[in-house]
Amino acid sequence: MKIIRLSILFISLLLLTTALHAQSRPGSTELGVILGEPTGISAKFWQSGTTAIDAAAAWSFGKEESLHLHASYLKHKPLEAEAGSLYLYYGLGARALFADDPRFGARIPVGLQYNIEDTRLSLFFEVAPTFDLIPATDFGVNGGIGVRYFL
Repeated sequence: MKIIRLSILFISLLLLTTALHAQSRPGSTELGVILGEPTGISAKFWQSGTTAIDAAAAWSFGKEESLHLHASYLKHKPLEAEAGSLYLYYGLGARALFADDPRFGARIPVGLQYNIEDTRLSLFFEVAPTFDLIPATDFGVNGGIGVRYFL
């Protein structure tokens, strides 16, 4: 029951942050999907032209199926592209897995994001090494591809 309450609180805070951020700077919030490990809803809140906060509420199909929540602070480096915008990004964040054996730990995402020219769409690919701290230390890797829409 405690896990359900924590999940509802996290998702509510994510949605509230999205709504408040979208009102402050149009086009600085992205919402979409990520496919891979985990698979679910992905959001990105741009803080500046090179920094953002990324979050996801997703389903993990790993060792044991579980609700996966994560948030990461990301730094972006622009790369050359013939059209649109291409970024290499990296960062540091936290993740929680809610299953029979809940886990909490750190994630270190690294990826590429391509903002499609003359659209409000972005495509991304990322790999995120994970380091669980609670209830025990464990290493793993998450990764996926996705698409998001600039609100």
